[in-house]
Amino acid sequence: MDAAPPPEGEQETFLSHLIELRSRLMKSIIAVAIMLVVLFPFAKDIYALLARPLLHALPHGATMIATDVTGTFLVPLKVTLMAAFLIALPFVLWQAWAFVAPGLYQHEKRLAAPVIVSSVVFFMIGMAFAYFFVFPVMFGFFAGYAPAGVQMMTDIDKYFSFVLGMFLAFGLTFEVPVIVIVLVRMRVVSLEKLRSIRSYVIVGAFVVGAIFTPPDVLSQLMLAVPLWLLYELGLVLARFVSVPAPVADGEEAAVK
Repeated sequence: MDAAPPPEGEQETFLSHLIELRSRLMKSIIAVAIMLVVLFPFAKDIYALLARPLLHALPHGATMIATDVTGTFLVPLKVTLMAAFLIALPFVLWQAWAFVAPGLYQHEKRLAAPVIVSSVVFFMIGMAFAYFFVFPVMFGFFAGYAPAGVQMMTDIDKYFSFVLGMFLAFGLTFEVPVIVIVLVRMRVVSLEKLRSIRSYVIVGAFVVGAIFTPPDVLSQLMLAVPLWLLYELGLVLARFVSVPAPVADGEEAAVK
C-alpha cells in the first residue's frame, strides 16, 4: 500500500523553507558578484599581491609563466573571485545564520554568533600566517634547492592551485580552538577526554602536516606545530566555557 502523502501544512512549510533558502543563496551569490565587479579592474594587482612571496624568492630576472593561452586572464579572475568571496564572507555567513536561527534554541543562538565570528577571524589568521610566514620560508627553500642549470619558473595556474590549497589547510588548522570549544560547550566530548588523547593529536598533527604540505620537513613542521599548539590553546580556553545545564523538553520549547 502506498504511503499517505504528508499533510498540506507540512508541504507548505517545506516549500517555504526551500523558497527562503533559494532567496538567501541568491543574495549571497549577488553579494559575491558585486564584489567581483568592484575588484575586477584591480585583478592584475590582486594577483601580483598573491604572487609576491614567490617572486621575492625567485632568482633575479626569473619570472612566472603561463602555459595556457587563457591563463593570463582566467587565473587573475580566479584570484579576484577568491578575494571577492572572502570580503563578502561575513554577509554570506549572516544569510546562513538568518536561515537556521529560527530553528535553534536560545542557548544555541547565544553560541552560534560567537562561533561564526571567531571562525571567520581564525580562518583569516590562518591564511595570513601562511602568506606572511610559511610562503617566504617555503619558496625560499625550494628556490635555493634548485640544481645547477635549472631555473625555477612556475606556471601561474599551478601556483594559484597550490596557494589555494595551502590557504585552506592553514585556515582550517586555525579553526581547531573553535572546534575544541564547541565540542566541550555542546557536551559532545569532555575536556578530560580531549586532554587524554593529546598524544594522538600530536601524532595526527604531524600526519596532517605530511599530507597537506610539500615534502620538505620545514613546511610540515610549520603546519604540524601550530596545529598542536592551537589544540592546546583550545583546551585552555575550553576551561572557561560554561556548560549549560540540561533543559527539559517542555522548558526548551518554551524558550524557542
